[in-house]
Amino acid sequence: MNVKRLLLGATLAIATVANAQTQSILKETADQKAKRMEWWTDARFGMFIHWGLYAEAARHEWVKQRERMTTAQYQKYFDHFNPDEFDPKKWAKEAKAAGMKYAVLTTKHHEGFCLFDSKYTDYKATNTPAKRDLVKEFVEAFRAEGIKIGFYYSLIDWHHPDFTIDRVHPQRLGENATEADYAALNKGKDMRRYREYLHNQVKELLTNYGKIDILWLDFSYPGKNGKGHEDWGGVDLLKMIRKLQPGIIIDNRLDLNNYTDGYDFETPEQVKPSALQKYKGKYWETCQTFSGSWGYYRDENTWKTHRQLLDLLITSVANGGNLILNVGPTARGEFDYRANHALDSLSYWMHANNKSIYNCTYPPDNYKLPESADIRQTYNPHTKRLYLHLFAYPADGKLVLPGFANKISYAQFLNDASELLYKTEGGNIILQLPKQQPPYAVPVIELFLQ
Repeated sequence: MNVKRLLLGATLAIATVANAQTQSILKETADQKAKRMEWWTDARFGMFIHWGLYAEAARHEWVKQRERMTTAQYQKYFDHFNPDEFDPKKWAKEAKAAGMKYAVLTTKHHEGFCLFDSKYTDYKATNTPAKRDLVKEFVEAFRAEGIKIGFYYSLIDWHHPDFTIDRVHPQRLGENATEADYAALNKGKDMRRYREYLHNQVKELLTNYGKIDILWLDFSYPGKNGKGHEDWGGVDLLKMIRKLQPGIIIDNRLDLNNYTDGYDFETPEQVKPSALQKYKGKYWETCQTFSGSWGYYRDENTWKTHRQLLDLLITSVANGGNLILNVGPTARGEFDYRANHALDSLSYWMHANNKSIYNCTYPPDNYKLPESADIRQTYNPHTKRLYLHLFAYPADGKLVLPGFANKISYAQFLNDASELLYKTEGGNIILQLPKQQPPYAVPVIELFLQ
């Protein structure tokens, strides 16, 4: 190929990419999207629930992949799955008490096991000793508590016979394996059949359980020996989803980033609070675990402290985003005792301080405080109130707000609506706090703005 043809090809490739980035799958204005997303941006806090056969292994939700198990070796978990203590009404009450406004359940994780009664597979909860459609019970219980319903569905399926083995699969080849090596390994498998299966199951989930508010599709890994939107039939899948559930909110893991409406929100996973600022101004939700695992992991002990959880929640809202916190129920269908302790601690704080979370976002620039103050600020644009989350309580009882003179009309602790006296000095406001800190790891001050 000569240089002229190479340059022409490169130009066409660049034009194609640029064009793809401005394409839309379904027409929707920014205002229409904002209206569709409004309940979600107001809610700010949700519950993720990762539950499947891996709860029996109790050593990470990727146990089949990590330990390179075959389907035959993994079958014992299907044969023994019997969550006799499963009570979704209890789950829903715990989520509601913790202040969570929506919940997302793994209807099928990467292992391929379905918690719902799908007509397209025998690998489902109704064929185990459980003999129940667990998704149906989840939906009914959480909906009864006024909690929005979300489904997680894995694009990946390590059980389906036509899902081709790739670099993430339990039976993956070595790092130096070529595409030809994988082609030989996958002889007889047909991703077209799996793609049809995937679309059929998503259709079931969005048809058989009433209104579904959120859909998490997880995940894509394009490139050598990987899978992306073409493997999933991503564009057609998204069109079907929007047709079946026009108001649904969808995550960004379908590999449709080149489309303006290929997803609704970004999903920074397991990142530190300090990393969330860069998402400011976007629709985003950070997904986080109480510990280091999504599924139940009996012997994993790196559990986040109450203060760390509050930091994630408050810092998310302070940067205009959401937090979804994960619970990995045990194989008997109960929340782990450590998760219950964490939820109880959040319930205590949220009962007193949830006004600084719901309907809130980052404040206008003219209300910014120095980072050295160790204060996270949230702001309710509807009520015009500013919330100061004190991660460091002043030892002398004085809290200086630089440049706040003539900007506030009243100040109080949020937890009990007790007045806080203040004075103006220069261009600053000096709040007088009691020597004894309120009984919360992170007290909140509510400022009524002028």
